[in-house]
Amino acid sequence: MSREGITTGAFLAAALILAAAASWFEPEARRPEIFSDQGEPLFPDFRDVLAVKAIEVIDYDEEQAVARPLKVEFRRGQWVLASHHDYPAEAGDRLVKTAGALLDLKKDLVVSDRIEDHSAYGVIDPLDMSVASLAGRGKRVTLRDERGRILADVVLGKPDGERPGHRYLRLPGQKRTYSVKTEADPSADFADWVEGNLLRLTASDIRRIIINRYSIDEGLGRLTNAERITVSREGNEWKTEGPRRLGRASIDGIVGALTRLRIVGARPKPKPLAEQLRSGQPLELSLETVMSLRQRGFFVTPDGRLLANEGELFVETAQGLVYTLRFGEVTTSAAGPSPASGEAVRVGDQDRFLFVTVRFDPQRAAASGTEPSAGERLARALTERFADWYYVISGKDFARLHPRS
Repeated sequence: MSREGITTGAFLAAALILAAAASWFEPEARRPEIFSDQGEPLFPDFRDVLAVKAIEVIDYDEEQAVARPLKVEFRRGQWVLASHHDYPAEAGDRLVKTAGALLDLKKDLVVSDRIEDHSAYGVIDPLDMSVASLAGRGKRVTLRDERGRILADVVLGKPDGERPGHRYLRLPGQKRTYSVKTEADPSADFADWVEGNLLRLTASDIRRIIINRYSIDEGLGRLTNAERITVSREGNEWKTEGPRRLGRASIDGIVGALTRLRIVGARPKPKPLAEQLRSGQPLELSLETVMSLRQRGFFVTPDGRLLANEGELFVETAQGLVYTLRFGEVTTSAAGPSPASGEAVRVGDQDRFLFVTVRFDPQRAAASGTEPSAGERLARALTERFADWYYVISGKDFARLHPRS
């Protein structure tokens, strides 16, 4: 063999040895880069649901082209909706499910490494203003611990139509998109984080409903077009008294709305007003209180009576409770988020302010043969709850509670 052939053979042998060594010591080098982290945990440092002390959910409304943020935080021993004026978060099971759904997630399948695919998978960050597209934005969910450190942060996209129970998702700041087996779908709607029965009523509790309609002549300070309709329970039937008769469908609609009244927002009342309502003392009106009431469609007469520009509804129960629901103005902030709090608000549903008070009437409790102490305790608890807030109800619930026929 020639010297040249020997040299060439030596080079080939060396190359084969190096290739074998590379495959032995670096087997992953033969694996495509796109699959390099497939099967790994998404959040390896997130191991305990109890470590979560803040949850932020940011959804995107394509029709209105606005992000809808909702933030829940654990403060002073309770969960509050920090994005909604620190209203108490009452849906404890939703808190656990939201945190638990992101625990132990794995990068089950890598589906794309291209930024151009983010829209198709619905994983564009809803807060990313550098992307012009309104479509294809996902839902961003962030969990933090008590020091504000991130435990989990993800953009949830569309369901994976080829894999039941899977959903596309992406880690913020990264281009890779995964298909992950998860049921995570946290809500950014205020109503889903609060109690679904604001008044804590059941249909069997209700004995009488009084619908008090009127208009307010602000110039003269008096009521006009007053109309009063009373609906009373007699056994399993309802009896109507007043200038108009309500049909059974309307009555059932009122009762259903009262027993399933879910608020869609809340605004804090001025502290002096809240303290007066809590104590049961006559209202002493400051300029701040008067302006706060008027902005929401509520007015106080010279003799101290509180009126509402869309009338009132009284509800009497077997326990001796008397609720007063006053219907105020359509929410003026329905066009977008509150600049002060970042609170996302609903659009186009004619949401309306509601002012709720409750008192205990021992005579009504005695007439029903119920133990008065239970009614008194419930009235105190509800007064404590209602005193701080102007509530916001949906236009649909207002229509049910304020029937025209």
